[in-house]
Amino acid sequence: MTFALDPRLAADTLEVGELTLCRVLLMNDSRFPWLILVPRRDNLSEIHELSPEERARLIDEAAFAGERLKALTGAKKINTAALGNMVSQLHVHVIARFDDDAAWPGPVWGVGKAAPYTPEEAAARLAALRALVLEARQ
Repeated sequence: MTFALDPRLAADTLEVGELTLCRVLLMNDSRFPWLILVPRRDNLSEIHELSPEERARLIDEAAFAGERLKALTGAKKINTAALGNMVSQLHVHVIARFDDDAAWPGPVWGVGKAAPYTPEEAAARLAALRALVLEARQ
């Protein structure tokens, strides 16, 4: 089985690493600490298309990502969502939210313009997140 990441996800993200089921990506928008989990399975657009075991794994990985992202950032709230209206490839958003962020209390989609990480910011954020992914795989 081969896995190909949707080009739109690849264009908007930085690769963090891989969990048991999902590839973990960082949305390249420094306004919101925002992970995207993409199950490494071809031709999926819906959660119900995963096997029962894979569905459970996806929820576990999303919960792990949310818990660690909240601890890492001190977020007030973690938003977790699987929408897929713009990119049909199955993916789950795990977004750290703060009561002073650019979109609070509304959703992050369509609010302002993305502020890509500087190379230094990206390196620091990715290093911290990659350590979490390594922790999960042990």
